[in-house]
Amino acid sequence: MLEASGNSSALFLTAAAQNLLCLKLAEELGVVVGSPWVTWFKVASLPAIIGLLAMPYLMYKIYPPEIKDTPEAPALATKRLQEMGPVSRNEWAMVGTMLLAVSLWVFGDAIGIASVVAAMLGLSILLLLGVLDWDDCLSEKSAWDTLAWFAVLVGMASQLTNLGIVQWMSGCVAKSLASFSLSWPAAFGILQASYFLIHYLFASQTGHVGALYSAFLAMHLAAGVPGVLAALALAYNTNLFGALTHYSSGQAAVYYGAGFVELPDVFKMGFIGAIINAIIWSVVGIFWWKLLGLY
Repeated sequence: MLEASGNSSALFLTAAAQNLLCLKLAEELGVVVGSPWVTWFKVASLPAIIGLLAMPYLMYKIYPPEIKDTPEAPALATKRLQEMGPVSRNEWAMVGTMLLAVSLWVFGDAIGIASVVAAMLGLSILLLLGVLDWDDCLSEKSAWDTLAWFAVLVGMASQLTNLGIVQWMSGCVAKSLASFSLSWPAAFGILQASYFLIHYLFASQTGHVGALYSAFLAMHLAAGVPGVLAALALAYNTNLFGALTHYSSGQAAVYYGAGFVELPDVFKMGFIGAIINAIIWSVVGIFWWKLLGLY
C-alpha cells in the first residue's frame, strides 16, 4: 500500500500538501498552470491509475505477505459496522462539506473562488455546524507544522529567485548539460532522476520541495524543457519518492512504525518500487503527455 500511495497522492492536486507548494513555486518562475485542479488530474490520470492498479499486485508477487487468507475478516468488519451504528448527522455534514470543498477546488477558477477561500469556507462550515470545535483545530499539530514550514519555505524560495541564485545555479547546470550536446528530453530524464534520488538525503517531501524544486525547475527551463511539463513532472516525482525509505515521508514513518517490515526490506522494496513507478510513469507518460500537447 505504501508503494501505491505515491500514485494516489500524485493523482489529485489536493491529495498532498506539497502539491500546492509546487505550483506556487512554479508561478514564482513564471510557469502558470491554468485550471490547476483539472489540469493536474488530467495530466496525472493515466499513469497514476495504472500505477495504482499495478503496484499492489507487483508488490504482492515480489514481497508476498505471510498471511494470505483471512476468512474471518468480513464477519469482523460487519460486527464493527454494527457497533458504529447508522451514519450520524455530523458524518453527513462532513461528507457534504467535503463535496462542496472539492467542487470549489475543481471549478474555482471558473467562478472566481481561490482554493484557499474554498478551504476556509469548508473549515468555517464544519465549525459552525459543530462537527469540529477550535480545540480540534489546535490539536492538529501536523497541520500547524505544515503551515509554518510553508511560510518559511515559500519565503526562502522567493528570495533565492529574486536574488538570482536559482537562475545562476540553473545556468551553470544548463551549460554543463549543453557541453554534452544533450537534447531537452535527455536533460529532462537526467534532471528528473537526480531530483528523485536526492530524496535519500531528505526526511520530508515538503522540505525537499522548498529546498530544490525551484532550482530544478529553473534547470529544466534553461535546458529547453517545456515549462508546464517540467513543473508537473517534478511535482508528481515529489509524491512518488515518498516510499523510498522509512523516513522519506510522513506516511512511510507510520507504515514502518507498525513493525511489520524490517528496515533492510524497507530500503530494498522502496528502491524496487521506485524503479517500477519510474517505468510506468516514463512509458505511459511519454505517450499520454504527448497526446495532451504538453510537448
